[in-house]
Amino acid sequence: MSTDAVTDAGTDPAKDAPDVATLSYERARDELVQVVSRLETGGEPLEASLALWERGEALAARCQEWLDGARERLAAAQNGSAESPEGAE
Repeated sequence: MSTDAVTDAGTDPAKDAPDVATLSYERARDELVQVVSRLETGGEPLEASLALWERGEALAARCQEWLDGARERLAAAQNGSAESPEGAE
């Protein structure tokens, strides 16, 4: 195994990645799938695995933020439409 392979495998996955807080749901979800795949495959050095795990946790939290926001918007829309017929008369 070459030294370059170890260096490439040991790079911080979040180093060149965009800030999690700026990601859309779809981008965060897709990157999370990639992170999980890399972790399941194994072969990463410990430091890289820890960095991947931390990135995955942040991505999962971002996805949850999007889902919670969507749930709130849906509930608000449903409550608004439930109130509209009464107010229309």
